[in-house]
Amino acid sequence: MPTYEFQCKKCNKTFTVMLALAEHEKSVPACPKCKSRKVQQKPAGFFAVSAKKS
Repeated sequence: MPTYEFQCKKCNKTFTVMLALAEHEKSVPACPKCKSRKVQQKPAGFFAVSAKKS
């Protein structure tokens, strides 16, 4: 499941949420601190796990 990073526009808290792709397209998560839904997705880095050794 992908991890998404959001920042609340109301209290400025940055938080991370794991969402399935279908959930990400349907709804906006609430801020865990103030429960506001006025959040903005932040660009986040990612990493890939591979079984192949290089």
